[in-house]
Amino acid sequence: MRIHHLNCGSMTTIEATYEGPSPARAVNHCLLVETEEGLVLVETGLGLGDVRDPDGTLGAEWVAMTAPVLEESETAIRQVERLGYEASDVRHVVVTHLDVDHCGGLPDFPDASVHVLAAERDAALAGNASRYRPAHWAHGPKWVTYDGTPGERWFGFGAFALDGLPSEIRLVPLGGHTQGHAGVAVRDGDKWLLHCGDAYYYHREMQDEKEPHPLMDLVQTNSQVHADLRLGTQARLRELVRDHGDEVEVFSAHDPWELARYR
Repeated sequence: MRIHHLNCGSMTTIEATYEGPSPARAVNHCLLVETEEGLVLVETGLGLGDVRDPDGTLGAEWVAMTAPVLEESETAIRQVERLGYEASDVRHVVVTHLDVDHCGGLPDFPDASVHVLAAERDAALAGNASRYRPAHWAHGPKWVTYDGTPGERWFGFGAFALDGLPSEIRLVPLGGHTQGHAGVAVRDGDKWLLHCGDAYYYHREMQDEKEPHPLMDLVQTNSQVHADLRLGTQARLRELVRDHGDEVEVFSAHDPWELARYR
């Protein structure tokens, strides 16, 4: 498999909490995975509809808070096309959750199967307008949902094998941020990548010192559905990095310095 690391939606500029890294815009870190079954998109970031009508699809309050760049060239569909593919080549989309900035590109891939935990799909369709946008699934996605106890173990975490996808891609529940938040594990050669979504926001949270980013931590604490579960998930991710850092690389959805490692 070949893995492309994409930024599908730059947002407000943030500074690191230590000297060295230059200020950078928060990102929407997505993966495009080339497999024998076709292309698999992990997260979609912001889509064409968001760029063209941000207040209508993203919401004026969210736009004012996050200051997205809103460039069509950053959408997943345009980046897929620049690689020589078409929207129909994306056979599967796997999302960590359905917050506005993680699934805005779903309408750009209407034929793809969309893999997500059932609890997350159900929460989104229930219509919580403060975080979910019906415009992102008005086209009627081909939902493939996962519920109950995960059938596999992955470095101590429960994990779901995904229907129609190779075993090198798995959905790993990482609770606390939303009702059905998950990470996506992707095998990359002799290591695994774990896209942690919004399970944490800043790379220094994965260190023993657990240093959050002041601005990004405000966002994650205000948007959590279960504080203890979120903090417990972060503690388990730190243990994963400590005990298996030579086998697994973790990254979050919005940290620009993590994305820079791969680009």
